[in-house]
Parts: sequence; structure tokens; C-alpha cells
Amino acid sequence: MTRTESLAESRYAWTRLAAALALMTIGGSGMYAVTVVLPRVQADFGIGRADASLPYTFTMIGFGLGGILMGRLADRYGVMVPVIVGALGLCTGFVAAGSAGSIWQFNLAQGMLIGLLGTSATFAPLVADISLWFTRRRGIAVAICISGNYLAGTIWPPLMQHYIDSAGWRQTFVGIGLFCLLTMLPLALFLRPRPPVPERPAAGTAAAGAEGTLGLAPGTLLMLLCVAGVACCVAMSMPQVHIVAYCGDLGFGPARGAQMLSLMLGFGIVSRLTFGWISDHIGGLRTLLLGSTLQCVALLLFLPFKGLVSLYLVSALFGLFQGGIVPAYALIVREHFTAREAGARVGTVLMATLFGMALGGWMSGAIFDATGSYRAAFVNGIAWNLLNIGIVLALLYRVRGRTALAA
Repeated sequence: MTRTESLAESRYAWTRLAAALALMTIGGSGMYAVTVVLPRVQADFGIGRADASLPYTFTMIGFGLGGILMGRLADRYGVMVPVIVGALGLCTGFVAAGSAGSIWQFNLAQGMLIGLLGTSATFAPLVADISLWFTRRRGIAVAICISGNYLAGTIWPPLMQHYIDSAGWRQTFVGIGLFCLLTMLPLALFLRPRPPVPERPAAGTAAAGAEGTLGLAPGTLLMLLCVAGVACCVAMSMPQVHIVAYCGDLGFGPARGAQMLSLMLGFGIVSRLTFGWISDHIGGLRTLLLGSTLQCVALLLFLPFKGLVSLYLVSALFGLFQGGIVPAYALIVREHFTAREAGARVGTVLMATLFGMALGGWMSGAIFDATGSYRAAFVNGIAWNLLNIGIVLALLYRVRGRTALAA
């Protein structure tokens, strides 16, 4: 029995998955902390809402770029190394942000330490690594792992808010940084063994490169996946970033919007697990097409339904439909690129999805400022969603054509 056969989907592989899920949930604190603390930072530094929103932008940019850096580190040295770097980055970042004397010091701590060197290490590298430890159940394994991002969004905000109210935001940030260091370093030890994959795939196999499966150069396929990732996440960001403000404009109050956002993220976890199971049966591209089409349907439902109960229902549907989209990209990369470059390729595509979220959040706000309504912003999201569907259909057409030619 080969090493691949003995370790893939073994008991240790599932233990490793549990450690990865915990690490992603802990590391996700860096993504959500800046949104929770935004009003306190605005008041503390005496700045406007736009300036107080910049730390989120810098965090997302660092998060995206760091995914590529950490993915390359994982490909070369194993995933334990970027996780250790991430633990140190989150600890120093939270402590530095909590000690910041100006908004720009806070921005640098968020973007460079928390985003680039911290949270990024607990997202793309872990997803790529887990995809190497599973074969038949790869879809559900990746879905479980990446659910840690949404689980962090469910756990961290209320926990942070409690300590911010009782101890202050600066002390809370220092405490989170120390917690990340003390918990992530021991968990990183579970990731020490290298993935059970061959160092050099056999020439002519599907794993030897994208050209053998889709008739495209690897760089071309990666570019198309990145454009698709930006497009679907520009659409995805519209409800996720603006649902609280949207509910305020409709007269329901921001608290109702926060409840709808929590509902989206909760159903997003269910969605990721469900679509993970589906992807094990139909593959990454078809799963992406299914999720993107359903997301487009949910966006369309936001246009006619504006009542409180209907918005709760549509928000739940949106979370249920869109949660499986991002994990599908990791599966597509594993299906059409070599295992040796999984970390960098997955990191690049997931970086594109994060840029799509950042772009869509800003773009929807700009459209609202220009039109005085979110209706045009929803239509804009639908248009980007259709672009994503078009790219996926084109790739599936190439798969079908080459399968028929081979037959």
C-alpha cells in the first residue's frame, strides 16, 4: 500500500481537518474584528465614517495578497509554516492595533499584520492543504474546512462586542491577539506531516496541467477563474455588506439588518456543507454553475420583496444558495492543476474572490450615492453574476467538447 493510499481519508486526515477548521475559525477573528470595532475607532480617533471604513479595505486587500504569499510558503515548506507565521502576525497585529495612536497606525496594523501576515494564513493555505488529504470525499472536506470562515463570523462578533462593552476595544484587541498566539501554535503542530501526494505527477495525466483537460494554457484558465471569482463575489457582496443599511433605509432599523446578516451566514454554513456533498458527485465546475445560478435567483428576489418577513426569507435563501460558491473554486483548481502548485493557485483564485467582495461593497455604496436607492446596486450585482455564469458555461462547454472528442 502506498503512502497516498494509507493516509488519504484516514483517521489522521479527519483529525487534520478538525484542526484546520479550528484554525480558520480562530484566524477569522482578524476579518470580523475591524467591522465590530468600527464605531469605537471612529469615536476614539475623531474621524468620519469613510476614514473609519478604510481599515476594512486594507484588511481585505492584505487578506487577498497574503493568500498568494502564504500559499507559496505552504507549497514549499508545508502548511504548518504559514500557520505559525499567521499566529505571530495576528498576535502582533492585534496588539499593535490596540496600541495605535492614530488611524494610520491602526490601518497599517490591520492591513500588514492582521490581513497580510495573519488571517490570510488561515484561509487559502488550509483549504488547499485539506484538498490534498482527501480523494472521494474531497468536496465535503473542503466545505467543512472553509465553513470556519462563516463560523468565525457567527462566534466572534458577539463575543468581541461583550468584551468591548465591558473592558474597552483596545484591551479586547490585545486579549484577542494573545488568545490567537496561545491557541494557534499548538494546533499548528497537528499539520506537521506533509500531504500524501506524489512530488511529480505523471506526464500526460489530467493532474499534469490544465492543458490536458480543457485545452487551455494553465495561465489562461487561472485568469478566467479569477475573473469569475471577482464577478460572483461582486454580486455576493451586495446583500452581505449592505443589508444592514438597506433595512435602515426601509425603516426596519439596523438591528433587523444585523439579524438578517447573521441569518445569511448561518445558512451559509449549511450551504457549504450541502454543496460540498453535491460537488463530490458532480464536480467543481457544475457545482459552481449551480451555486451561481441560485445566487442570481436570490438577488432577483430582493427586487420585488421589501417587507420585513419576506426579507428574512430572501436573506435565508441567499445564504443557502451562495455558501457553496467559493469552495467550488478550490475544487476546480485541484481538478485541473498539479498538486505541487495547489497552495499558490488556490490562493490566487481565492484572492480574486476577496477582491470581488471589496470591490462590490464599495461599488454598491457608490451606486447608492449616485442614485439614492439600492435597486440599481442589486441590478449591478445581477449583471456581474451573469458574467460569472457565462464564464462557467464556456468552461463546461470546453469540457464537454473535449470529452466528446476523446470518445
